[in-house]
Amino acid sequence: MRIHAHLSAVHNIRGREYAVRFFFGGCVTAAAALIARKFGPIIGGLFLAFPAIFPASVTLLAKLEQEKKRQHGLDGTERGKIAAALDARGAAIGSCALFLFALTMWLSFATWTLGSSLFLSVGVWFVSSILIWRVRQMISTRL
Repeated sequence: MRIHAHLSAVHNIRGREYAVRFFFGGCVTAAAALIARKFGPIIGGLFLAFPAIFPASVTLLAKLEQEKKRQHGLDGTERGKIAAALDARGAAIGSCALFLFALTMWLSFATWTLGSSLFLSVGVWFVSSILIWRVRQMISTRL
């Protein structure tokens, strides 16, 4: 599977869909703040790292795919589930790469300058996200 960006799809997103995403993002951020107040900033920060708009995005993506199929007289339930699953897979890969970014930043920041640590961490994030995607791709083609 090739990764493509369809910027034209941005024009098809309704204002209500943006509102739902911002609402869910705000709720996750508020929950992380409450957790941080109760259990401290380290635990709260873990919850803040949760992809705030993911639940809303994946739900809206599944709904959009279902609507596309219904316009052609087909049941789009399965198509919606598949699109949501692919989006979730990408989010999981991105989360793993983000973890490696944070770990690199945390380990290098004590001895390196901010700029050097950030440069190294972004490089680790970029390379690891591609490697994780490739490994996943190799495993799925062998199954």
